[in-house]
Amino acid sequence: MNNKAIGLFDSGVGGLTVLKALLQELPRENYIYLGDTARLPYGTKSKETIIRYALQCTEKLMENDLKMLVVACNTVSSVALPSITEKYPHIQIVGVVEPGAEAACQSTKNNHIAVLGTESTIKGKAYDKAILAINPKAVITGKPCPLFVGMAEEGILKGHLAEEMAKHYLKDILKQEHIPDTIVLGCTHFPLLKEAIQNVVGKDIHLVDSAQTTAKKVHAMLISSNALSDRAEGTIHFLTTDDIAKFRAVGEPFLGFSLNSSHVELVDL
Repeated sequence: MNNKAIGLFDSGVGGLTVLKALLQELPRENYIYLGDTARLPYGTKSKETIIRYALQCTEKLMENDLKMLVVACNTVSSVALPSITEKYPHIQIVGVVEPGAEAACQSTKNNHIAVLGTESTIKGKAYDKAILAINPKAVITGKPCPLFVGMAEEGILKGHLAEEMAKHYLKDILKQEHIPDTIVLGCTHFPLLKEAIQNVVGKDIHLVDSAQTTAKKVHAMLISSNALSDRAEGTIHFLTTDDIAKFRAVGEPFLGFSLNSSHVELVDL
């Protein structure tokens, strides 16, 4: 059981920020990552479509006899997590919303929190519900930032263009009477733009990276269930539903290391 793999999936490569955090937190674990790159983005699709895609991704990963599933996508965590847990009650399943909400509540001093995400994540108000369940006094401002996803995948991560786009999305939030002291990066792509966003909001506003908080949550759950791997070194296998070369090219900056073709398998959902 302990040396079974942890499965992760996302609509594309954004969830690789979660995988990177897990590799730093739990380097001995085995990982299987599925990026549904043929059907991205999920953030602009209907609730019914997101749930259908999420269940198909989960079914593919479950072929590998996992010990845990990490839904490494804020959109899916916001919309489809109940459907996944209902269908697969036998396995531990972790989304990225709850850990991010917990970290935001620990961080805020003035109870004003902003959440940046895709249209579906913000519209679904999953972060609002999770934050208010912990801190009923919290005042939450949600802001959809759809162009951040494309910028992250195109490698436009810092500098003038990235900061101008951050200013565009954040201008209303920063003009509020009560400015949030905590901003949740509620999409797995957004941590790549963290430097540009921080430069715009200033050092006094704390940015919550849901990838890092999710990795710590996974670690705690594996300890509590006595399921940590006892291997000296873990393995990683990647699945993609579209062009392998493109997955490698776009994914490598997210991970910070090179991939070769043998690491990535093309699958059909």
